[in-house]
Amino acid sequence: MIQQIVSHTPVYVWALLAFLLYRGYLASRDREVSLLKLSVIPVVMLALSLSGMSGSGALGSGVWGVWAVGVLAGTALVWRLGSGDIAVDRAAGTIHQCGSWLPLALMVAIFFTKYTVAVVSAMHPELPHSLPFAIGVTTLYGVFNGVFIGRLGRYAAAWLRQPAAVAA
Repeated sequence: MIQQIVSHTPVYVWALLAFLLYRGYLASRDREVSLLKLSVIPVVMLALSLSGMSGSGALGSGVWGVWAVGVLAGTALVWRLGSGDIAVDRAAGTIHQCGSWLPLALMVAIFFTKYTVAVVSAMHPELPHSLPFAIGVTTLYGVFNGVFIGRLGRYAAAWLRQPAAVAA
């Protein structure tokens, strides 16, 4: 059964996984990056999560409210538990990103959540119409996105806190 599932998975899915693993590895190392580059993965993860949601499922248009609650929870978690100062060099246009395996873990978690939902939905077409399933998956996508958004928000806030005069 696993062989059937894997063999019916489109090639682009594996390419996306390879990209996410590469970006997760990069995030595990200390590096200087621009705020724009820091926003790439949160935007990709947001698109990946949103592509798995629909207002025509069990939650109807309430899917966006459930997702938003998850986003708020994930964002609050990062802002509450986020530690350490963020070093900003506005003159160079970079932020020092301390290496962390958290982005890789989150990217893989979103990927496998989406993959699992697709496989389970194909095997049990009635499941996406189940309210508990829809609430659980949508909330999970929201929390994942909230963590990425919260991390990006912390970096953006550090960028904005640094006076422009320091950058000059």
